Amino acid sequence: MTEIPQIITRKARPSAVASQKFAFTVEMVRATKNTYIRDYRNNAWQAFEALPIPTPQEEAWRRTDLRALQAGSFKLAETEIYQKLPTPPEDLLQPMTGDTHGGQVLLLPGGKQCKLDPELASLGVIFTDLQTAENEYPHLLEKILGKIVRPGEGKFAALAGALAQSGVFLYVPPNVQIDQPLQSLLWGPGVGLAHLSHILVYLEEGAEVTYVHESSSPTEPSGQTMHAGIVEIYVGPAANLRFVELQSWGEHVWNFTHERARVDRDGNLDWIFGAIGSRLTKNFSELDLVGQGSHGRMSGFYFTDHDQHLDHDTQQNHRAAHTTSDLLFKGALLGNSRSVWQGMIYVAPGADKTDGYQANRNLVLSPNARADSIPGLEILADDVRCTHGATVGKIDQDQVFYLLSRGIPRLEAERLIVEGFFDPIMQRIPFEGVRQRFQRAIHEKMASYSS
Repeated sequence: MTEIPQIITRKARPSAVASQKFAFTVEMVRATKNTYIRDYRNNAWQAFEALPIPTPQEEAWRRTDLRALQAGSFKLAETEIYQKLPTPPEDLLQPMTGDTHGGQVLLLPGGKQCKLDPELASLGVIFTDLQTAENEYPHLLEKILGKIVRPGEGKFAALAGALAQSGVFLYVPPNVQIDQPLQSLLWGPGVGLAHLSHILVYLEEGAEVTYVHESSSPTEPSGQTMHAGIVEIYVGPAANLRFVELQSWGEHVWNFTHERARVDRDGNLDWIFGAIGSRLTKNFSELDLVGQGSHGRMSGFYFTDHDQHLDHDTQQNHRAAHTTSDLLFKGALLGNSRSVWQGMIYVAPGADKTDGYQANRNLVLSPNARADSIPGLEILADDVRCTHGATVGKIDQDQVFYLLSRGIPRLEAERLIVEGFFDPIMQRIPFEGVRQRFQRAIHEKMASYSS
């Protein structure tokens, strides 16, 4: 008698996070007199309620699992609660791209502090917190709010769009060139808080500025904190923006960001990323080259240890002819940490003479660490040059042997190799203070390293 094989079908295991709900309510949506801003926030709230918490069944989240996220435990910061929490370290408030600040915005739980050089203010430059911008410059905020990142793009983008308490609005008028860098710090101490932020940068034609933004907090020994943020950037025709974005969250923070920069005709964006913190990060960073002759460069540095998980999803969109993009992300991993980089170069129909490049290099320093690197191309135009590449490897033992033969101890030799691995990224950063910050992070991470 022939046995009939039994066919067992396996259903996908339901994600625990799918049944969780955030504790936010519609009453938390901030009221405003401006119709456009009010509609934006209400639409964002509707999108937040309609969208589920992402699961690994979604392609963009396939390698990032949120089942351990305690969604229902987070609450918004009360007014001036920062007075009961740790203050930011003095070194985070020091200039990293010059001797002095042209302006500084400090975003605190339930508070803020804003400073701007009076001479820049007299030129029409606006550099202030989000709530002040809503009240005093709504007509300018309308030029960019929700125009580049739409709340419906994701659960966390919708959350930040609807309920953002903290944020920065930078506006530079036509042909105003700012020599002194501007700097902002989002400081997020505490446990059980939801830090929701919205950064908006608008450069008119011919404008030029350097802007440094950092998100940071101390590491708490227990509990979770969450950050959800949006970054919207517009670089006008022939404008030039150097944007440095640093993430040094404590290792109890779950960090979610949706970021997009739109660069117009002959505009230039030099976008520098640095990520050394958080328990888990999911970052969507998109470069939209929409004007002929526009140029964008994206340089990323990350270093993980312990059980950190950093997932960067980058997109370079060439939507006009004669555009150029250049992406280089480099990372090192220790302990049980994991990094994910997913990159795509997209060339739209008619975007001829495009030149696109992307590369991701990873150095795995511990046997239990893991790096996933997934480059991609989608080309729908002729006469283009697009290249991509990705590597994941360990320390080259030939290099170690060479240094050992010169009398350098093994541990010091391997640390020197790690520093050399990051040198191409350091060379792309024109600011000595930022390079020193990254080098300090390398030294601190490598302090716990052993062969």
